[in-house]
Amino acid sequence: MSPGGTHTLGDLTVSRMGYGAMRLSGPGIWGPPSDRDAALVVLREAVELGVTHIDTSDFYGPHTTNELIREALHPYADSLHLVTKVGAKRTPDKGWPAALSREELTSAVHDNLRNLGVDVLDVVNLRLAGEHGVFPIPVSVAEPFEVLAELQQQGLIRHLGLSHVSAEQVKEARSIAPVVCVQNEYNVANRANDGLLDALAAINIPFVPYFPLGGFTPLQSGVLDDCARRVDATPMQVALAWLLQRSPNMLLIPGTSSVSHLRENIAAAELELPKDVIADLDALA
Repeated sequence: MSPGGTHTLGDLTVSRMGYGAMRLSGPGIWGPPSDRDAALVVLREAVELGVTHIDTSDFYGPHTTNELIREALHPYADSLHLVTKVGAKRTPDKGWPAALSREELTSAVHDNLRNLGVDVLDVVNLRLAGEHGVFPIPVSVAEPFEVLAELQQQGLIRHLGLSHVSAEQVKEARSIAPVVCVQNEYNVANRANDGLLDALAAINIPFVPYFPLGGFTPLQSGVLDDCARRVDATPMQVALAWLLQRSPNMLLIPGTSSVSHLRENIAAAELELPKDVIADLDALA
């Protein structure tokens, strides 16, 4: 079974309920996890539960999550697809500055290849980094996206995607090479990307919300709590189910370092929200 059903990323078929590996690294997304064995168990359990879409990056840790994925799951099943991202780097002060030069992007792609233990990356998202966490930034994506398109032509990348971008930047990138997914912040309380989500749905490009449960500040809402009671589920399960029902092109990558939370998240894919609950959640925006 594929939790939430399936969708395509280019010519790849993935489960709509995926898994985000970022939280497998240490505090502040820095260094190794406190319990490496537990992290490996979470990755293996995700695949056992039918997840075929794992989101990662070599700048998580840095290198930590990719090394864990390789240790836990390599050699990879043909059905499992790894989506990574480039465009930022980590500094000793745990910062996330942009890394968009030709040299930095090329090095990042090779880091991901090496640490994941693959010859070709399934999907690489170009992540645009903005000062003080402000996204998207009003810059051209042409130069960095052209670098990734060249690496794709060399056979190192199968498909390209984007992260932290506007509709205009998506249009610009698509004039250079096909875009198979867009990863922006979005959840039941943060609807700033409603327009972009609907525009992508119209052309069947998957939208992959990061922080689907609020990220470092988990979602809190009396309405969400009430809806959860009405359907006998947890608030976070309701938030995930709402996303899956929001649009057919939605692919989810909730992250956790806990097997119990992983199972709870996966179970949300089977939760059908009634119309009155959806209406109340829609009104949160």
